[in-house]
Amino acid sequence: MAKTLVLILGDQLTPGISALRDVDQAETLVLMAEVADEAGYVRHHKKKIAFLISAMRHFAEELRGASWQVDYVRLDDAANSGSLAGEVLRAVDRYGVFQVRVTEPGEWRVLHDLQALDTALDLQILPDDRFIASHAEFDGWAEGRKALRMEYFYREMRRKTGLLMDGDEPTGGQWNFDHDNRKAAARDLLMPQPMRFAPDAITREVLDLVDAQFADHFGTLEPFWFATTRVDAEAAFAHFLKTALPHFGDYQDAMLAGEKFLYHAVVSLYLNCGLLDPMAMCRAVEAEYRAGRAPLNAAEGFIRQIIGWREYVRGIYWREGPDYVRRNALGATHPLPDFYWSADTKMACVKACVEQTRDEAYAHHIQRLMVTGNFALLAGIDPHELHEWYLAVYADAYEWVEAPNTVGMSQFADGGLLASKPYVASGAYIDRMSDYCRGCAYDVKAKAGPKACPFNYLYWDFIARHHDRLKVNPRMAQMVRSYDRFSEERKAEIESDSARFLADLS
Repeated sequence: MAKTLVLILGDQLTPGISALRDVDQAETLVLMAEVADEAGYVRHHKKKIAFLISAMRHFAEELRGASWQVDYVRLDDAANSGSLAGEVLRAVDRYGVFQVRVTEPGEWRVLHDLQALDTALDLQILPDDRFIASHAEFDGWAEGRKALRMEYFYREMRRKTGLLMDGDEPTGGQWNFDHDNRKAAARDLLMPQPMRFAPDAITREVLDLVDAQFADHFGTLEPFWFATTRVDAEAAFAHFLKTALPHFGDYQDAMLAGEKFLYHAVVSLYLNCGLLDPMAMCRAVEAEYRAGRAPLNAAEGFIRQIIGWREYVRGIYWREGPDYVRRNALGATHPLPDFYWSADTKMACVKACVEQTRDEAYAHHIQRLMVTGNFALLAGIDPHELHEWYLAVYADAYEWVEAPNTVGMSQFADGGLLASKPYVASGAYIDRMSDYCRGCAYDVKAKAGPKACPFNYLYWDFIARHHDRLKVNPRMAQMVRSYDRFSEERKAEIESDSARFLADLS
């Protein structure tokens, strides 16, 4: 009879997870559960649901192969309670166990649900030490700082891990090579593709389940090509190292119509659910640089995303608390436009990014930040509605990583806690970093009128709406001064074009 119940969550698919350590395996029962609450608290993309359920079922088999006792509750089990807490209580009742262990959930919502069980059970919530910085370590770094800038936190993580360090100095003599990573991509480049995997019997069964139970959710379900096992996820990452890492840095911010992946790894969904180990990934990337197979700007750019940005946004999420997702410093209230779900818009860049999101449950960081996010910020879209959209539509999205990226970085809704400036740009930026504008119904060169690119006049309208806040921002003050030099006729034209466009936005 098991004496300890270990609950494994859907983003904890790691054999060495803290809840599985220091227990008597023979007297431990592992509980995994597919529950309606987790599948539906936002209307997740069909591919996201299928990926996570299939990965969970495969992980349960991996644990059984390592001689763990696993009780796996399927979504279509008749007795399924629909909630994680309910399944824990049902398992405790079935097996007579009292002690329950779980690694800390990644979201406030889940943590609160599990903490509510503490009065009925001997519940032990263990730290998630798959991350480099603990909550206490991040809070200690942040304490007393006027601005919580990622760059300085990242340097501490470099020192702690020793990644790309030569003694006490950063390899190459500088910490950050981001200025080398902003090249526009040309169509004559040989574009690699992420490794694809045919669904096995387990995944095919899951696809049928999702098709039946979540037919009205956003996104296309097939073709489905994600890895759903650790072995396949590791193969997908090894494929990236060989085929795409050498050019990852150069074209990290580039966008091309019809080229969904360029030189991106497309492995964040595997990393964020626990199939890949972040430090192992970073060491492998560093090894490629040390062996002369990848340039420093590519290796540093990748490692910065993992031990810098990823760790940093997690620290912000837990430090700021559960109300962070409701912040709205700029007072944006416009409802999320329907075309974020339908892709029915004449703006070619937005259309391409939403269609790609619909089909792949994936878009890279510049498509998210500088197209769909930039538009929402310029148009004054409610940041919480946008937050829930990003959380729903991307296979790698969990609230701890998605909310700071949306609320803080993309929408400046935390008032500048995370980002030093609002990430806004006119159509000129999108034209420079992509070829979307070539096939657009709007003219990116036009500044005014119904044929002008909406990003152009909305950019200046954003400056006007937030004039007093932005004029004291060192990184935006020059643009405010430029706006102030416009004639009254030009200012009125910007206001009129913006009002006309936003009035038609639904």
